[in-house]
Amino acid sequence: MDMYAATVPVFDRMLSNMQTWIRTARDHAIAKGFDESVYLTLRLAPDMLPLPRQVQIASDAAKSGTARLASIEVPSWPDSEASLEELIQRIQKTRDFIKTVTPEQINGAETRAVSVPRRDKEPLKFEGQDFMRFYNLPNFFFHATTLYALLRNAGVPLGKMDFLGQPQPK
Repeated sequence: MDMYAATVPVFDRMLSNMQTWIRTARDHAIAKGFDESVYLTLRLAPDMLPLPRQVQIASDAAKSGTARLASIEVPSWPDSEASLEELIQRIQKTRDFIKTVTPEQINGAETRAVSVPRRDKEPLKFEGQDFMRFYNLPNFFFHATTLYALLRNAGVPLGKMDFLGQPQPK
């Protein structure tokens, strides 16, 4: 399995799509004449985290997953974004980081030990391939999908192709 191809380009494409969704939300707010900060309070349910945390956690999943598979230090960034523009910048910072990791750093990580720290609990332990397939990618897509659903539910004109992104030329 090409572990790099299954992670970094996948993260990068979806993160790019997420930036597009947030820009579309910003444009939608301007067109409808309301303050874009309304989006920052969106939740699908009262016990779910709001929109900024969905972006931050998706960002964290991409950067930490990439770093853990590459056996390098996970960058630590504050979760202080308070505007749509700052969320777009956070996503770009994530994209810039993951692009610094090379295929040689990740390929071969299928059986590499990966440990995911947790608050007040024992860390989760995986082999690289299982970490990627059953934990990291699903977690990333859960939060990306939640961002999409929040914006779509708020009336932002997004469709399936906005989620999937445009086909990449070969």
